[in-house]
Amino acid sequence: MQTTFLLNGESITADTSPTMTLLDWLRDERGLRGTKEGCNEGDCGACTVMVTDDTGAKTLNACILFVPQLEGKVVRTVEGIAAPDGALHPAQQALIDHHGSQCGFCTPGFVVSMATAHLNKQKDHDDQLAGNLCRCTGYAPIIKAARAIEQTPPPGHLTADLVLAQQMSKDAAAKDQSAFRPKSTTELAKWYDDHPDATLIAGATDVGLWVTKEFRDLGPVAFLNGIEDMKGVTMSRETIRIGAMTTLADLQAALAPLYPAFGELIRRYGSVQVRNAATIGGNIANGSPIGDGSPALIALGAHLNLRKGTTRSLVPVEEFFIEYGRQDREPGQFIEAITIPRAGNHLYCYKLSKRFDQDISSVCGCLWIKVASGQVIEARLAYGGMAGTPKRAYQAEAAIVGKAWGEDTVRAGMEALDDDFTPLTDMRASSDYRMKTAKNMLIRAFAESHGQTVTVLDIDA
Repeated sequence: MQTTFLLNGESITADTSPTMTLLDWLRDERGLRGTKEGCNEGDCGACTVMVTDDTGAKTLNACILFVPQLEGKVVRTVEGIAAPDGALHPAQQALIDHHGSQCGFCTPGFVVSMATAHLNKQKDHDDQLAGNLCRCTGYAPIIKAARAIEQTPPPGHLTADLVLAQQMSKDAAAKDQSAFRPKSTTELAKWYDDHPDATLIAGATDVGLWVTKEFRDLGPVAFLNGIEDMKGVTMSRETIRIGAMTTLADLQAALAPLYPAFGELIRRYGSVQVRNAATIGGNIANGSPIGDGSPALIALGAHLNLRKGTTRSLVPVEEFFIEYGRQDREPGQFIEAITIPRAGNHLYCYKLSKRFDQDISSVCGCLWIKVASGQVIEARLAYGGMAGTPKRAYQAEAAIVGKAWGEDTVRAGMEALDDDFTPLTDMRASSDYRMKTAKNMLIRAFAESHGQTVTVLDIDA
């Protein structure tokens, strides 16, 4: 399969298998070994590359990025961050000046992440570098290096990539594409109806691991990143429509002003690199019981817009998950969009994990609790990590709806959770811990609703 893109200023046409990762291709086919393989699952950031298209420059994990996803894009590896004349990028020089590297294995990934954040004028360094792991130096000198270049203008060869990417994207759109890269939802619907056993690849943050960790043969595949009509967030007075191919980064930007708790939950979903690639449709479609997007969408009363051929249907998110590993989806049917009714902000989201950043949830609770005149008039309580699927707590909802919003009602809801869930014990948490913390999330919501700031980042010694 041929893929044309720009690599470190050079036009490339790569002829690869559909599931060749960019990391393997760079190292094995191009000899560009600055991009490192660490975890090979998108966690450590050693493989970070800069990918620029008509939406701007982003960091992505090369280890779970398939080469065909780069059609019409501009790619910079660590070898292309310095200027063509060899002058170091300000990030590279700052890491030297501030002693930000020891063993050096992680350094290329940090350089690319810092250079991309610098190009984008992003100064939230803790967040921008949360997806890059360093075990030697510690983050203090690395953060100092990032701060030191905040006022330095970006190099010309990287700003030029932004212009080149605009033209590359236009050329890619005009290019005759194979069935592997549908350009519209209608094209995808027809092809997938004819190939119902195929694998759909959105951001590849999950599917990539099927290849790198499980060595699966995916069979026929379709890359969905060229389908523009499945991207973006459209708002009306009554609803919010989210294209299934909307990345979590774009979703966070769109929804955080409306639902700050949801925005903060997304911020803790993976790293910047992962959020730049992962899509909300893929997050739901993989059916993970600990996927953080689904509890929030269930609590918001969202519906999935499903499509098979020319037939469309609407399904509540909570009804899509039947049991572990099984969703209510026919062969050849896919998620086209998600629709959220607009009903104000009554949402509380809480994620518990062993690490604050970039970790899988032990329990994720998203609670929609609407209170009027001191009484709970509506509640949708959704949890991940408490069952084989993301699930609503119907008994707890019944225990609090119609009651005065006070401590007695909260306690009743907490007790009713015992009738909703029988959580498992596994490597992430015990059954008792999961149940106790799920109950405590109701207390946190009650405290927040009365103006108390509740955050695990506030520590009193």
